[in-house]
Amino acid sequence: MPPAAVPPVYVVGGGPGGLATAAALGAYGIRAVVLEKADAVGASWRGHYDRLRLHTTRRLSGLPGLPIPRAYGRWVARDDVVRYLEQYAEYHQLEVALGVEVHRLDRAADGGWILHANGGRAPAARTVVIATGYNHTPYLPDWPGRDSYPGELLHAGEYRNARPYAGKDVLVVGTGNTGAEIAVDLAAGGAARVRLAVRTAPHIVRRSTAGWPAQATGILVRRLPPRLVDRAAHVMRRLSVPDLSAHGLPVPDTGLYSRVLEGAIPVQDVGLIDAVRSGAVRPVAAVTSFDGGVVRLADGDAIEPEAVIAATGYRRGLDGLVGHLGLLDSRGRPRVHGPRTLPSAPGLYFTGYTNPISGMFRELAADARRIARAVATAYARDEAARPEGLALRTIPDGPSGRLT
Repeated sequence: MPPAAVPPVYVVGGGPGGLATAAALGAYGIRAVVLEKADAVGASWRGHYDRLRLHTTRRLSGLPGLPIPRAYGRWVARDDVVRYLEQYAEYHQLEVALGVEVHRLDRAADGGWILHANGGRAPAARTVVIATGYNHTPYLPDWPGRDSYPGELLHAGEYRNARPYAGKDVLVVGTGNTGAEIAVDLAAGGAARVRLAVRTAPHIVRRSTAGWPAQATGILVRRLPPRLVDRAAHVMRRLSVPDLSAHGLPVPDTGLYSRVLEGAIPVQDVGLIDAVRSGAVRPVAAVTSFDGGVVRLADGDAIEPEAVIAATGYRRGLDGLVGHLGLLDSRGRPRVHGPRTLPSAPGLYFTGYTNPISGMFRELAADARRIARAVATAYARDEAARPEGLALRTIPDGPSGRLT
């Protein structure tokens, strides 16, 4: 173990990325302390809507050292994801400090880091991993006239299930995976009318085809030339997804993988295709403004829904934490992630700020291993902090002892 004089690695965020990184560090004999502002691990998953399931398979979504139990099924439900994260923290005996919110990071005089947290806490660390999550701060567009709307207007992060909207006219704004699934949930849950506001038509893929998951395809093609993947995806869509142009969802002009590289992940079909074809969910143009109870759309139409659910995404929320350090790009994302660090910020790592086509959990697991290896290598190079017998090794994958 590192000498007592060496402070622990602080991991900011107790979601899957933070827990995975702490476990991977522990496998190298490096003490990690997870700082989580909520009162439990996996807080963001606890707040998601009821019907949510992982869009990636159980087998390809396990974190380092502990597979997701087979009993949770191929497409793991939200509550089982939360249960798995709790089991993961317990199995690896992770140190998790709950109720600790880090609001700012500053360089220390000795070249390390000072973490400014609630309660006047200011622990120091040589190494910090930021893992506060991709979906951190809900983003609600400031539509003109928004405050004049008398109905219920909420972000998708506040949506739980369709029961409060039974018999109501509901508009869902946004055609990412969240918006598409909430629209389907509302239609199945008894909403009188469900409309889906579309700014840019999404690429739609089957979650699995003949048992082959879309995630596996994403893993295979992610290093191929985008043009090649775009052409292959176009052929696959023609074979597996009906043309929904007549229903208001035309085939996008930009190729699937080109859109992925721009940050737009394709929508995995969990009922949207059938709901649109049957009329249970009706696509409409993008929202431009509100005028009292009237919602005006980009094509000139005006509708009067009783509730509007904005599935308009999230922001990373890193500006207050590290924005003053010059580490973020123009979109508020870290300029590096995984095992890479910037010369101006040695010992500071980021994980979970990309939205990969190969699956978020899978990439969080891979980044955790890479970050742990980079930290262990840095420790080994430092004579003052090198623990006796420190060795680079892989992490046993759960009770079976199988190596990953």
